Amino acid sequence: MEFTRPDPFTTRPTLQGTFGMSASTHWLATAATQAVLERGGNAFDAATAGAFVLHVVEPHLNGPGGDMTGVFVTAEEPGKPVVLMGQGPAPAGATVEHYLAEGLDLVPGSGALASAVPAAVDAWLLLLRDHGTWELGEVLEFAIGYARDGHPMLGRVGTTIAAVAALFQTHWPTSAELWMPGGRIPAEGELVRNPAYARTLQRLVAAGDAADAGTVDSAGSGTRANPRESSRVSRIDAARREWREGFVAKAMVDSVQVPHRHSSGTDHRGVLALEDLAGFEAGYEPAATVEFRGHTIAKTGPWGQGPALLQTLAILEGFDDRHLDPSTELGAHTILEAQKLALADREAYYGDTDVPLEFLLSAEYCAGRRALIGERASHEFRPGAVPGREPYQPPLRTHYTPPALVGADSAGLGAGEPTVAPSGETRGDTCHIDVVDRWGNMVSATPSGGWLQSSPAIPELGFCLGTRLQMTWLEPGTPSTLTPGKRPRTTLTPTLVLRDGQAVTALGSPGGDQQDQWQLPYLLRTIIGGYSPQQAVDAPTFHTTSMPGSFWPRTWEPGGAVVEDRMGEDVIAGLERRGHVVTRAGGWTLGRLSAVVRDPSTGVLQAAANPRGAQGYAAGR
Repeated sequence: MEFTRPDPFTTRPTLQGTFGMSASTHWLATAATQAVLERGGNAFDAATAGAFVLHVVEPHLNGPGGDMTGVFVTAEEPGKPVVLMGQGPAPAGATVEHYLAEGLDLVPGSGALASAVPAAVDAWLLLLRDHGTWELGEVLEFAIGYARDGHPMLGRVGTTIAAVAALFQTHWPTSAELWMPGGRIPAEGELVRNPAYARTLQRLVAAGDAADAGTVDSAGSGTRANPRESSRVSRIDAARREWREGFVAKAMVDSVQVPHRHSSGTDHRGVLALEDLAGFEAGYEPAATVEFRGHTIAKTGPWGQGPALLQTLAILEGFDDRHLDPSTELGAHTILEAQKLALADREAYYGDTDVPLEFLLSAEYCAGRRALIGERASHEFRPGAVPGREPYQPPLRTHYTPPALVGADSAGLGAGEPTVAPSGETRGDTCHIDVVDRWGNMVSATPSGGWLQSSPAIPELGFCLGTRLQMTWLEPGTPSTLTPGKRPRTTLTPTLVLRDGQAVTALGSPGGDQQDQWQLPYLLRTIIGGYSPQQAVDAPTFHTTSMPGSFWPRTWEPGGAVVEDRMGEDVIAGLERRGHVVTRAGGWTLGRLSAVVRDPSTGVLQAAANPRGAQGYAAGR
């Protein structure tokens, strides 16, 4: 069947190309990926180049001190989705006892105590080493140029800086120096530079160039059938070691020794140590998958929120198509209720631990969850029952103020992305990039963390540390309790879609807890409803807030549903009659998807990008 389509329906032409297609959250990153493709690089060369550009041009959404998650297939194995794991763990000193002794009852949302081991850079370099073809210097030349010579300032970056300007000037002087040169916030469109980050990247390239060209291959076999490739591998590995053990690691560790203001309203030192950085490497993992209407959907494991989308699809699989149309009252209600159930399981069971994912995705279990969906919206937190497991019941707060800020002015949320308070509190947001090349290599990746408002800037590096540990709990016995060496449960959740054993779509979105919620209507509209990729991206969307948020201060809104006004008065009124607590978000505000598509039978490539806020871009030739 074809789903109901709003009238009038806005769409843009789909691009088709022979070199490759790319889409990302910034036009300069999309342009860099396309330039690499047209100069003979593959999807992995292109995605890495674009990702480092995103560090420079969208510093309010991601940074080198953050993390990333990707899922990809190679042209040689188009039916084998692989997860690129770029989520660092908690440092050895990040114990619950330490944080409680610091007077904290939640991991802060900003400041170095919220920092996991930075992993994004190592993950991108690993992907480039193993599956790319270009030299490191060639890939980084785009980011180095924009950081050294300048790039136009995004208005949203200025809005974010303005929201935390007082924090920078009073407590984080290194951030004020980097992001408010001369004491002023650069205007939208003004050329801005980050020479410190340009030098950081140049020093990584130099470390690689200085590596011994005679180093054996990365497997240690000693064979060198392709000496040039072996040298390329050794150069990239040398840059990775410089990041984890050299000047970058030393500067990171030195920076956290200075006490500084956290979102708790109190000052603390960080706990990141050289041993934490040297002991971590990014890696690869099998993807978690589920079958839905003849397609295989591939996500990360349950150390991320990705399997919640798989659970939602498994719950929805048992409904007929009329229940799955996101543009109707019945469809939106059914989807919201299924998402609540899957997200409750996310809170109850997901983490870097032993998660019963096979049971949670089983047909029998999901049938039981499906039976809970009625005509009315649930306002309850309803995790499912897993034999031999006690579901974690998180604190269900509708509001939270840190003890140190009780009676103080903690209002004044910024309107930028991510939304931040003057204290540095953030609801979080991120970037996304998708690339497919002419050969069929395809990658979907979501870089995030290390936002400019995360923690004080490190002057000699040109960036700051991330805040992913805010997604852990200080309560004992949870699946995501803060634990040294364990990864926080990330919200980063890129997606690959396979059909007939070959990858056909890579997609993803910024949006914190909303990432998979916004991807789900895209999947339903394209797989069942007959929408083109761009039509599915453009269509009005919605999400639930009826679950504890992943970001500090971890609050929830029972029965909450946020909708775009373009859903229509009848649909919105129907959701309210069913008991949803509806928040209208405006006409073009939710969902920031991008996607690339490949038809294996013809080789035709497509790309689609979000028009909301002129943030997303797609390109191809």
